[in-house]
Amino acid sequence: MSIANFIKNCYTYKDMKYSTWLKSIQQASGWSQEEMARQLGVSFATLNAWFNNRTEPRKKAAEKIRILYFDIVGVDSINLDELTLAKENAAKLKTTVKKITEDKATLDRLTLYLTYHTNTIEGSTMTFADTEAVLFQNKVLANRTQTEQAETHNHQAVLIWLLGELQRKDFIIDEQLIKGLHLRLMNGIITNAGLYRNHGVRIVGTRTIVANYGKIPSLMEELIRGLDSNPTDLIAEITSTHAAFEQIHPFSDGNGRIGRLIMLAQALKANQIPPLILRERKFAYYKYLEFAQTEDNKALLEWFIAESMAATNQLLFRR
Repeated sequence: MSIANFIKNCYTYKDMKYSTWLKSIQQASGWSQEEMARQLGVSFATLNAWFNNRTEPRKKAAEKIRILYFDIVGVDSINLDELTLAKENAAKLKTTVKKITEDKATLDRLTLYLTYHTNTIEGSTMTFADTEAVLFQNKVLANRTQTEQAETHNHQAVLIWLLGELQRKDFIIDEQLIKGLHLRLMNGIITNAGLYRNHGVRIVGTRTIVANYGKIPSLMEELIRGLDSNPTDLIAEITSTHAAFEQIHPFSDGNGRIGRLIMLAQALKANQIPPLILRERKFAYYKYLEFAQTEDNKALLEWFIAESMAATNQLLFRR
């Protein structure tokens, strides 16, 4: 992982106990200790001993913990060489909408992984198995809310619709498309699906100040007008669009999921593998997004998106 190069020169955390590293990873990722042990390739008993300061990890295990920590919790900076390398590697990851839609296994994996991760980032309690059962077995789950199950079906429907739209020769990302995405995503869930919000909102836990609702139409018009249909730096274009869209926060609900669908559309329009934001990396994702929005520091979000394209490639196309 490229993040390993960051920790070689990281002194800020050198005195932090490994139990603190591990607890921070667990809090940010939502993993159980069993899952964290699997991620680190150790037994539950070994991990639990580290958690409770009964033993200290050896050198190789300690480095794995540090790498996992920065992968999940996030780094504070990235050097230009690392960013350039990540973007160059991501640029090699090619695909087409036709390739995805004509291979049922690939389409099903994209639908499952994207739906599961994007919904759980927004607070859904649906497990991976729940999502799979609802999407492909048409099950109605007694232990999950109707809203969560509707969100799952709607996300599948909007993804299929978007993939169809992307195959049109005259495809563009415009206001009609974005409102159409929202209408399908939030159909039957909120009363103003497909309409911009007409009230103020605040995102809890962030320094980002979202747009006044009265300015949303003009800000969205400006955002859409500024989109580059053939960008020379696709990842920079995706990053800037995503940061701006999420700060405008045009809808009363569903902004994160719509923003990530727009990223997918931008990537596939350019015949690139789209970025998949994993729920385990939610903390790092929001951290980098806030940097881009409040400090005009987009480098970390660019790097994260490039890495997320590699994650999609690993999940969908590596047999």
